[in-house]
Amino acid sequence: MTTKKLLSIAAVPLLLLCFNFSMQAQQGSPEVHTITGKVIDNDLEVPLEYATISVVNTSDRQDLTGGVTDRKGNFSIDVPEGTYDIIIEFISYEPKRYNDREINSDLNLGNVPLGISSSNLDEVVVRAETTQVDIRLDKKIYNIGKDLTTGGGTVSDALNNVPSVTVDIDGGIALRGNENVRILINGKPSAMAGFGSTDILNQLPAEAIERVEVITSPSARYDAEGTAGILNIILRKEKTLGFNGSLNLNGGIPANAGIQSNLNYRTRKFNIFNTTGFRYFDAPGYVYFDTRYKDASENDFDRIIEDRDMARLNRNFNTNFGVEYFLTDKSSLTGSIFYRYGEDEDVTTNITDYFLNSSEAFGTRRIEKESEEDNSFQVAFNYINNFNDKGHKLTADFQYENDRETEIGRINEVEEYNNIDYAPDFFDERITTTEKQNEYLIQADYVLPFGEDSQFEAGYRGNFENEITDYRLRQEDTESGELVLNENLSNIFDYTENVNALYSQYGSKLGNLSFLLGLRLENTQLKGKIDSRLTDEEIEEVFGFPIDTNFDNNYLGLFPTLNITYELGKKENITFGYNRRINRPRGWFINPFPSRSSNNNVFQGNPNLKPAYSNAFDLGYLKKWKKITFTSSVYYQHEDDSFERIQENVPGTNIIRTIPVNLSSNDRTGAELGVLYNPAKWLRLNGSFNFFQFKTSGEFDGVDYSAENTSWFARFSSKVSLPAKIDWQTNAFYRGAAEEVQGTREGYLSLDLAFSKDILNDNATVSLNVRDLLNSRKRESFTETMTYERYTEFQWRQGQSVNLSFIYRFNQQKERRNGRGDNEDGMMDGEGF
Repeated sequence: MTTKKLLSIAAVPLLLLCFNFSMQAQQGSPEVHTITGKVIDNDLEVPLEYATISVVNTSDRQDLTGGVTDRKGNFSIDVPEGTYDIIIEFISYEPKRYNDREINSDLNLGNVPLGISSSNLDEVVVRAETTQVDIRLDKKIYNIGKDLTTGGGTVSDALNNVPSVTVDIDGGIALRGNENVRILINGKPSAMAGFGSTDILNQLPAEAIERVEVITSPSARYDAEGTAGILNIILRKEKTLGFNGSLNLNGGIPANAGIQSNLNYRTRKFNIFNTTGFRYFDAPGYVYFDTRYKDASENDFDRIIEDRDMARLNRNFNTNFGVEYFLTDKSSLTGSIFYRYGEDEDVTTNITDYFLNSSEAFGTRRIEKESEEDNSFQVAFNYINNFNDKGHKLTADFQYENDRETEIGRINEVEEYNNIDYAPDFFDERITTTEKQNEYLIQADYVLPFGEDSQFEAGYRGNFENEITDYRLRQEDTESGELVLNENLSNIFDYTENVNALYSQYGSKLGNLSFLLGLRLENTQLKGKIDSRLTDEEIEEVFGFPIDTNFDNNYLGLFPTLNITYELGKKENITFGYNRRINRPRGWFINPFPSRSSNNNVFQGNPNLKPAYSNAFDLGYLKKWKKITFTSSVYYQHEDDSFERIQENVPGTNIIRTIPVNLSSNDRTGAELGVLYNPAKWLRLNGSFNFFQFKTSGEFDGVDYSAENTSWFARFSSKVSLPAKIDWQTNAFYRGAAEEVQGTREGYLSLDLAFSKDILNDNATVSLNVRDLLNSRKRESFTETMTYERYTEFQWRQGQSVNLSFIYRFNQQKERRNGRGDNEDGMMDGEGF
């Protein structure tokens, strides 16, 4: 599919949504009056921007209007004569109500002070322009909408600015240094998160995010997957009456261009929302290997240098369309459709030099051209019924996802020089890989509050996922020159993961102590079949270890959780969390057929992997002053059968194989702290530091891989408000050096810079940002084993990236925030807990 065709597809939903809603004025309508006022923080006596005002007609509860406060906290709402309830809300503050107000003339409410909610059992709120943080019993919620450095970037770029989270050079996401993170979209596994892969997060625009929930001690309501915890990405969806939205344009260097629209139309009975975007970008990168073999014989090479340059061209289109229908004033039904089309064209040039006796002996040039098409489709339905206004509710969800990915690779290798009359076999290869994925989700949750400060919750979740990988390798016949199917390495891998779970949890508040106690029962079925012409004995000979080519394993487990908060004062608390988690191996970790991007460096899955289980403890402290907020925590986790990627030299060859295996145990200990400091209205500072140590013990194939891995990372962000409505933001990130299972990894510094200016009466914003200003975001590592030592350098996105973005908002304030505590899809967000 061409770029022109992609743009045509992208235009369809934009045209469908960009219509003008108009209503004819009623004849003889009653006189209109204006309600005005100013919303301020009760303690700091500063204006609260984006507070929500709802005005409800007491004779017709569905006659609802409202608005939000401006930069100075002021609001003005026009209503016909009548009797109304006026509700003023701001997230995590006590709402203010003016009931049964008869409006027969203009009404000025004056200053309306709101105080921090004291009835919420779990919520302490911290505010800053660069990051807004809600701290709850089982999570931290980061509203990152004002992070200038992510303008024109991706979801991965935005996540890299969230405390506790790191995004590796190659896009791998880690939480507190642990890569086993469960990624959810709007509280559920989703095709938007790539069916467990994080590749798609490098394609979705950062502007689509409302907030990110960092859940290091997940309660029982969440899937037990992910020993590090959960990252729940909440996407934007407006809740303001009328037609509103935004249009975002961006472009940059390296080649980067995108357009995205966020449109919303809400009435008393329904809410229509759509996000549509198209992105074109180039992501050059490189990998460098320098491997020295310790026991090379006269016929073996003693050193191999491999230098890869990667040119990656990506084009993708995504759209999300949904309708929320309000069945009653307390119940609603939401349906949404998500579609993504991706088209990638990558060219990897691999220059390899082979050495004998420290002299260049032989050289090759290997070119791999890879094209990929990816179609993802998701349909979701959500039902929510609030039985009353105290939190008694029932929600139900159904979701179906389908993904089809076709990848075609063409490999050609030629001789560059030959000083030893070496005569290897060169032949062209063509690799076709088709992946089909289907996933069903069924979920129901019930919440029953009782008493003043107690709540019971129970629910069911079923995830049913199947993935079929059809791998076809065709190699050139040296005599005929034709491409012939290699039937030994071609295969079909059929993998199924089914998870059924029941949970219940109870929370309450006793004086200054709040707790949430839960238990989750999960049954996991991991089922796989490898269809190959190779016999089990031949597979064992080829891959070097016994493999079960047809397995069906079931695991039943109980996963208790406990979260406690003790309030030392109004703005000071201590938290404690305990949870048991599971790490299930993904399909690409299990598929035993090796990668072919290199002759000398391959990745190979391991069908013998079994789930890993962990027990985690977390102790946190928070203190808030007028201008400073301090957060800290210490944590410990013990994991059995932990996954580790082992590198080994395949006997009798120069091939280095990377394979995931279960080691006996992994102990993780760490500490983190964060500081938000607002010394002046024009200056806001945000810093965090995380130190951790991994201690691994276990062996594989007779080799002891016991080791200690100590590392740390820190980030700092400053935002300065300059004259003429210009904001200047600087983000710095440093990842310290680390000791790994088989070597060491060097530290690196990354620096991002951004400027923005509001224009067109604050309805539009122009932003300029530079990511990786120093071109230093690269991974350097050194690996040593009994048979070889290797230096590796890797940069996923090479060079600085400069991006200019323009966003125009219509009928909405800049970065409007909701006054509700629900997730955007109507799922529980832990109200009261």
